[in-house]
Amino acid sequence: MSTDRPVVVAVPEEAYAAGLADVAHVETVVWDPSHPHEREAEFRLVVPPYMGPPPRVERFRDLPALEVVQLLSAGYETVLDRIPPGVTLCNGAGIHDASTAELALALTLASERDLATHLRAQSRSSWAAPRMWRALADKRVLIVGYGRIGHAIVTRLLPFEVEVTVVASRARGGDDLVNAVHGIDELPDLAATADVLILVVPLTDSTRGLVDAAVLALLPDDALVVNVARGPIVDTDALVAECSSGRLRAALDVTDPEPLPAGHPLWSTPGVIITPHVGGATSAMAPRALALLRRQVEAFRDGRPLENVVKPVTSVRG
Repeated sequence: MSTDRPVVVAVPEEAYAAGLADVAHVETVVWDPSHPHEREAEFRLVVPPYMGPPPRVERFRDLPALEVVQLLSAGYETVLDRIPPGVTLCNGAGIHDASTAELALALTLASERDLATHLRAQSRSSWAAPRMWRALADKRVLIVGYGRIGHAIVTRLLPFEVEVTVVASRARGGDDLVNAVHGIDELPDLAATADVLILVVPLTDSTRGLVDAAVLALLPDDALVVNVARGPIVDTDALVAECSSGRLRAALDVTDPEPLPAGHPLWSTPGVIITPHVGGATSAMAPRALALLRRQVEAFRDGRPLENVVKPVTSVRG
């Protein structure tokens, strides 16, 4: 790729512009997709904002030089149909591994150790009544989705003396953490023995409604469902029914619908912990995002293959 003219890259924040300022033959512009910018005709690689609604489809189509859209999120289902022909889409896989894995573990521990009971007691300035409490140790944990985040979750879980089983789209050999990776077709049999079910799969046509009433019914009594993936992967009505009966518990960073409206049954369902989709929004994000952006921008400038391509170029823009 010629470096006679700088590659113009649009980023959502000044911090990213500053972090890319020393990359040779690259010029960064801070761009808010909701407002026009005088340099838009020059943008070749665009990084949309991490938070907030995705840019309107016409904003990408209005960028005549656009070649790459680089997301800061691992999920891309809300952006995929907005990408014009001839433009490559890359996601932010790897940016949120540590943050999301931390939250998956935190939600699991919070539910297993019943921290909600102790927080309610604290608000009354009293001790919770003495009894034997649950522990995470010795539990059978089933993780559905064994990509980078799944691997990061297992890394953090193993020191807690648990038995971990992992599931991916298809069976394959093990790695440095697990002896084998099971296929998604084995989910019903594996769910029947899982004390904790952690979901970290992307939302696709095949995973929408994956954990339905039938799968939930297979889980043992008092099992915990942890969802740090996407809300529609779980049948919300079926989950509410199981938790309302006291048979299952849930710890959810994502819900369906999302955001969860006031008055929705999940808010008051016994045994349910909810956080507002904050798995990736931590202080760990920025340095990992910048490291990925530097690699991507340098690769794009030099004509080398990009990382995390989820929609390669299949046709030329008209």
